[in-house]
Amino acid sequence: MSEVMRVLDEPEQSVSLNAFSDLKKGNPAPYWLFRGVCACWGLDTATTTLDLITVSENATFLLRIDGADEGVVRVSQPGYVGGPEAVASEILWLNALHDVDGVNLINPVPTIRGTFVGTVRDGNGVGWTVISTKFVKGTVLEDMDNPAPYYTTIGAWAAKFHEHSRHWKQPRGFKRFNWDISDMVGPSPRWGRWENADLNDDERGLCEQALWKAMDVVMKTPRTQQTWGLIHADLRPSNIIKGEDGTLTIIDFDDAGYSWYLYDYASSLSFIEHMPYAPELAKSWVKGYTEVSGAFSGAQLEVMSALSMIRRLQMLGWTTNHREDALPEELATTQASGSVQCARNYLGNSLWLLQ
Repeated sequence: MSEVMRVLDEPEQSVSLNAFSDLKKGNPAPYWLFRGVCACWGLDTATTTLDLITVSENATFLLRIDGADEGVVRVSQPGYVGGPEAVASEILWLNALHDVDGVNLINPVPTIRGTFVGTVRDGNGVGWTVISTKFVKGTVLEDMDNPAPYYTTIGAWAAKFHEHSRHWKQPRGFKRFNWDISDMVGPSPRWGRWENADLNDDERGLCEQALWKAMDVVMKTPRTQQTWGLIHADLRPSNIIKGEDGTLTIIDFDDAGYSWYLYDYASSLSFIEHMPYAPELAKSWVKGYTEVSGAFSGAQLEVMSALSMIRRLQMLGWTTNHREDALPEELATTQASGSVQCARNYLGNSLWLLQ
């Protein structure tokens, strides 16, 4: 039996996250899910509650026991990017990263069967993949007025993850997806098509020019042990919590996959590249990364800037088929116009975020 299968419960079938489309933040989970989660983790239904936090690629719920916040339960979109084996692989990498010095991570909670990935069946008998992690008390960095002081840490942690990834021996059966250009902005990207955003012809043309310029840089980048590997792919303020004692903890690994290591720079600035404070964050990230891994070459700066432009359009596509409440209102309403601004800036100076 592979290491992946040891953390799995059983396979799932493919259905849609629309099962949660009518839920708003704070609403209780459907009873079939609540009952199944309690069964998987051996919880008393009389003292347990399970309320929606958000719906994105997955649905996440707050687990309370006797009124106290105890955990977060994530329900994977059935069939999403690899299914239960990919979720099990995510947990294996997360557990391995706990050995990295100076980095704080969420802790997954095993089911009563000893697996980390369980299956809950809905009223139609479809199995949904679920995991549970211990609750982390604190404030999400995204909700803070100025997350800039923490970007040095984010950059340093990315560098440590990359060093770990280059040397980690993956368990037999390990399965995670790629973040290649086609997965980001191709004809059938993993998320939505940026071309479907609310842009006029001139704006769309400007974004296309910037995208082709960026893709030309990235496609010429060799894939070697130093440039390509397993990354977090979403290490940004919405996935980091600051505790009351100042401790930072990374809480989400569901986008982890194979890509250019410098894509972690691009993902750290997701949705905010157009904001006036973005250059300060970008430079703080670089400062933290280089303190761990040494200075970037000019070519590396070009690659990370190109990936940032691609990521911007990738996430513009993401907004075309995700719930509006998945982003703060200030960002949700400015993604299209902000992407045009980023494209114009990139065409004028590819390193604009870093200068």
